[in-house]
Amino acid sequence: MNFLAGFADISLLQLLLVASVALFASIIGGLAGYGTGALMPLVLVPMVGAEPVVPIIAISAILTNLSRVVAYISHADRTRAGIVIAAAAVTTALGAYGYTRLTNAGAAFVIGTMLIMSVPLRRILRKREVRIGNGGLAAGAVGYGVLVGGTSGSGVILLSLLMAAGLEGAAVIATDAMISVATGVIKISVFGLAGVVTAQVLAFALLIGAIAVPGAFLAKAFVARMPVHIHAAILDAAVITGGGVMIASALRHLLPAA
Repeated sequence: MNFLAGFADISLLQLLLVASVALFASIIGGLAGYGTGALMPLVLVPMVGAEPVVPIIAISAILTNLSRVVAYISHADRTRAGIVIAAAAVTTALGAYGYTRLTNAGAAFVIGTMLIMSVPLRRILRKREVRIGNGGLAAGAVGYGVLVGGTSGSGVILLSLLMAAGLEGAAVIATDAMISVATGVIKISVFGLAGVVTAQVLAFALLIGAIAVPGAFLAKAFVARMPVHIHAAILDAAVITGGGVMIASALRHLLPAA
């Protein structure tokens, strides 16, 4: 498969835009533990459509999260990571398979809805300071698997589960990264079997993943200097706006066919 063929209809300016957003999203993700899956659809959907977006992000996320694992490995909670991976494995595969059955408009609607919902959900869970044990973590992971398998931007749910289980700071980011690598492999396996991993998907995924690797280490250097609430507020605004644009675009395609 010729990876470069995936960029056939993409201009150099567009590639630079994708690379810039990938680096920015990686730094944000390294600071807050989420951001890549929420920001990348905003620039990818207008270029390649909604259908390839989740496979692209799933593949690139493996590189992104491996770099976070390396950067924060000493902080990872392997026990809780194992609980979530075991509980979410089957539902992640089911969610990924369901995504492969969507049309381009359907995919845009699902991604946009998830992005918008992630903002109030994160705020509600943080405000209520819910606390759960390992059993609750496993139960929550089952539902999380469905969402992470078939959407982009659902990482905020995993972060909320880990924090509710008692993890804080770098431990949340490191454990989230370990889990995300495993769920990413599951998703890619399903997408590969379904035939949705094209040259374009691989080309964009490798570009985003390669650019994002240094972002994790830059984030680690910035983590003690940058107020998290500032970039969190900016990210929330961008996610809600982008999600609304995707839903509006999806409805324009879906309503005439109804």
